[in-house]
Amino acid sequence: MYEILCLSALREGESAYVKEVSTNPSMARRLTDLGLVRGTRVTCMLRSPAGDPCAYLIRGALIALRQSDAQGITLERQMQAVPAGVVAT
Repeated sequence: MYEILCLSALREGESAYVKEVSTNPSMARRLTDLGLVRGTRVTCMLRSPAGDPCAYLIRGALIALRQSDAQGITLERQMQAVPAGVVAT
């Protein structure tokens, strides 16, 4: 089972894979040029103290994106299985 989230929802150290980029055309082209295409693994490396921008590891490069731009990027990741008898919080 997969979880769908936007790039801005990743916490430091979390990773997911690009499902869709739906931002304005000029930003979409810039992100595509940086290698942010379907199936690309993205890891949130750092958040600024105020939370905006964030630095993401994309294909070996560290890229800073504003939260407003990151919200247009849909990611998916495999959900963690919860062992039997454990209550998820």
